[in-house]
Amino acid sequence: MKTSELVFDYPADLIATHPQYPSRVLVHRAGVVSELLWSQFLTQFQSGDVLVLNDTKVLKRRVFSEDGQEILFLDQASGAIRSVEDLKSAELMGAGRTQTWSVLFPAKKLKLGDKIQLPLGLSAQLVEKGIPQTLRLSEPVDETYFEKVGELPLPPYIQKARNERHNREGENQSYQTWWAEKPGSLAAPTASLHFSPQDLESLKAKGVEILTITLHVGLGTFLPVTTETLEEHVMHAEWVEIPESHWQKIQRAKVEKRSVWALGTTVVRSLESQALGRFGLRDGRYSGTTDLMIRPGFQFQVVDRLLTNFHQPQSTLMALVMAFAGKENVLNAYRWAIEKKFRLFSYGDLSYWWK
Repeated sequence: MKTSELVFDYPADLIATHPQYPSRVLVHRAGVVSELLWSQFLTQFQSGDVLVLNDTKVLKRRVFSEDGQEILFLDQASGAIRSVEDLKSAELMGAGRTQTWSVLFPAKKLKLGDKIQLPLGLSAQLVEKGIPQTLRLSEPVDETYFEKVGELPLPPYIQKARNERHNREGENQSYQTWWAEKPGSLAAPTASLHFSPQDLESLKAKGVEILTITLHVGLGTFLPVTTETLEEHVMHAEWVEIPESHWQKIQRAKVEKRSVWALGTTVVRSLESQALGRFGLRDGRYSGTTDLMIRPGFQFQVVDRLLTNFHQPQSTLMALVMAFAGKENVLNAYRWAIEKKFRLFSYGDLSYWWK
C-alpha cells in the first residue's frame, strides 16, 4: 500500500487542544456514516458484549534542557561502563558511571559528542544520531527524576495548535485514563479518554463484560510513516501483557458469537497479535513485544467493533482503521467528519466502526 493513500486534508482549527465531555461520536456501519449523542452511543452495547481497555499509564518522560530543547526519553539502553571508550566518555562527563538512553529530540544541529545541560545538574552527551537518538547521561536517573522534572509527552501538533510547549494545569489527569494502572507509555491510549468511571459502571450494569490488557505505547504507535510504501516502514516493537483469564473470556465470547469491542487501536494490535500466537504464557499472563502492522488485507480474528479517535495522515493507525472498515469507507467518513467539524486527533472526538 502506498503511503500517499493515507493522506487527507483538514483545517488546522479542527485540531482539538483540550478534551471535551461528552464527546461527539461518528458511527460507520456498512458504508453509512452518522452521528450519535454520547447517551445514544452507550445504548449500542448489548448484554454479553465484551469491551477491552488498555490499562497502561503515561510516563512523564518529556524533559526540557536548560537551553529549551525538548527531549522525549524512550527507554534506558545501558547503565554501566563496558569499554575503554565508555570509560573515557564517562571521565569527560565528570562521572564514574553513566547511563545511556534512547531519546527523540531535534538533534540536526548537534554533532556527536556535543553536550546538553539537563535539570538538577545533569548533563547528556549525544552518542548516536538517527531515529531514535542516543544520549549518555552523566549519572543514572530513574522515574523519580522524571516525576520531578518531566512532563507528560503531549503530541507536538497539540503544542503547535496551542502555541504552548508545556503541559497545562490539570493535564496530569486529562491526558491519563481513569483506569491507568501500569506505568510504561509515552502517549495516552486516547480513545479511552472519552470514558468516565460512571460510563463503565452503566455498561457493567447492562451486562457488558469489561476486561483490561496492557500495551505500553511507544514508537510503534506514534511514529509517522515516511517511506513510500507501508511495506517499507519499520514498525517498532511495543510491550503487551494479557491476563490468561481475560483471553479465555474473549475466546469464549467469540465462540458464543458475542461482540468484542476494542477501545483503541492499541487494544486491536494486542488482541490480534495474541490471536497470531505472538506471546508466551508465564505466571498466568501472555506477554511479549509486538511489531504487528495492521494494514488493508489483514484478517481480523478477534475484534468486531472498533472505537478510536481520528488519526493523523500517513500514520499506521490510519492504515489499521482502513484495514478494519475499508480504505474508501474511512476516507469518505473522514471527509464527512471534517465537513461536520468534528474535533480531530488525541483530544478530539470518537469514531465507532463496524468491521
